[in-house]
Amino acid sequence: MKLVFKILIISILTVGNSLPAQDTTRVSKALKSAAKLKKAVDKNDNKGVADAYVSMANDYYAQGNYAKSEEFLIKAKTIYQNLNDKKNLEAVTRKLAQSQEKQNKITPAISNYNMAAELGYSAKSRAVNSNDAARLSSPTSVQKAEAIQSNINLSKKENEPAVLADSYSQLAEVNIQQKEVSKAEENLNNAYKISKKDAPQQALEINQKLANLYVENKNFDKAIEAKKKVLKEDFVKDNSQEKVNQIQELADIYIKKNDPEEAVDLLKNAYGIALEKGHTLEAQKSVKKLDSLYAISGNTDASVKLYRDFLGKLPDLVSKDRSLIDNKILEDTEQRIAQLEKEKELKDELIRKKNVFNYGLIGALVLLTGLIIIIFRTLKKVRIKNKKIALQSLRREMNPHFIFNSLNSVNHFIATNNELEANQYLTKFSKLMRGVMENSAEDFIPFQQELDLLQNYLALEKTRFADKFDYEVEVDENLNVQSMQVPGMLVQPFLENAIWHGLRYRKEKGFLKLSFKKSGQDLQITIEDNGIGIEESKKQKTQHQKTREGRGMKNTLERIQLLNDLYRKKIICSVADKEDSSGVLVTIKINMA
Repeated sequence: MKLVFKILIISILTVGNSLPAQDTTRVSKALKSAAKLKKAVDKNDNKGVADAYVSMANDYYAQGNYAKSEEFLIKAKTIYQNLNDKKNLEAVTRKLAQSQEKQNKITPAISNYNMAAELGYSAKSRAVNSNDAARLSSPTSVQKAEAIQSNINLSKKENEPAVLADSYSQLAEVNIQQKEVSKAEENLNNAYKISKKDAPQQALEINQKLANLYVENKNFDKAIEAKKKVLKEDFVKDNSQEKVNQIQELADIYIKKNDPEEAVDLLKNAYGIALEKGHTLEAQKSVKKLDSLYAISGNTDASVKLYRDFLGKLPDLVSKDRSLIDNKILEDTEQRIAQLEKEKELKDELIRKKNVFNYGLIGALVLLTGLIIIIFRTLKKVRIKNKKIALQSLRREMNPHFIFNSLNSVNHFIATNNELEANQYLTKFSKLMRGVMENSAEDFIPFQQELDLLQNYLALEKTRFADKFDYEVEVDENLNVQSMQVPGMLVQPFLENAIWHGLRYRKEKGFLKLSFKKSGQDLQITIEDNGIGIEESKKQKTQHQKTREGRGMKNTLERIQLLNDLYRKKIICSVADKEDSSGVLVTIKINMA
């Protein structure tokens, strides 16, 4: 009957053993971290998300849950890498290495210590991380000790107690490997003194290492003394849950010392505190240890009595135990964190798809814009090329009147047996034609060449119509006739019109004046004659002459328009009868800027 009752109680306790210990502070931190994460996710603040992960990782690390700490540190590290936040990346990489080392994941820990060293912003941080990597990777205890001692020296210099305490604890582990128990004891005591002020969890771990060292070397009195010392610390006295745990560990030492009576008294004390403060799992643990001691001594009655007492007080104990509520809150919080992470993944995916679409759209627009620009430039080049071809064609298209009349003049000289004048005329005509042909490939020629061609042309026409007109060419002294560029043979059609359609119909000898003057930024060309004028000339022309002459003027005006389009020369041309006398005044302005 007693055995069945005991099995029933053990079954109940075994189910309860899956519940984590009470930790209201842990719940509070978890809730704050979850709120911080939610805020960052809502704002799409990746750095805020990474910072929240680091906060959660640090909480888990302090609780000794290094696997969870590693999980969140990896997430934070990935975000910091994407943000190129090297300062935070260095810190989180070092913490990740420490979490992995605590889990005995030595290879990734070494890799992360090395990475933290490469990212180090100061010589000190680079040295500390390099020493930790060397400590884990060094094949001999001597080399490990040298790396740890280097960190001790750096920590003392920089006044960093947390790193210093870790280093002393690590050096103690090397001392243990080297069988140097007294040095290990000294280093663990140093680590404990440093960490108990600001890092209680670290102090408790170091105290446990020290107690284990004493137990392994059968120095139970010193182990008991170390545990009694930690029980007097404020961070244990003020935490009933931790106080129960430390009393249980002290009882274990008495058991190993083979002093079961003292162990029973300690476990009863721990059981009483657990019942009073509502620590279900700690009470359960004390009951199990007491049951083991009663079983060894064969005191079955005491064991059954203990289980009856625990079962009777269990409902009240559970009602006072905040850990059940806290665990539910923690469970919900972890689920909320997982949900927030999924939300962030969905947001990131939506942003990624949006960015892909936007970048694709921008790329298409850029491509389309580029294509339009290429097409526009191509069309512009084609238009310019066409205009240049047209200009060249117009430039080479000589006035049929000029050629026809020149040949008629030659024929006239030959018919009158004036061979000498015919030869002279042909010489001048060939010289003019050669000059025109030489410059026919260029849109602009030096002003001096143009002047020579026009003077040659006027001299030629003077030979033909010697009794019809005289002429004068006036050039402004301020014009640089050598360097200035002007359109070739642009003036010639106006001179030809003045001679053939104005001056040759006069009864008396007429006069033609060609002048070139500088007017600000412009070259002003004036062609003035005292012929019969435009209107009278039209009356005397046949229909065929009107058509031919119209084509000649159209050619010239088209050339002016093309030159303006291609070279922005702003060539302005005006042709009109003179108001105060007979004749025509032609004015051409060419911008030379």
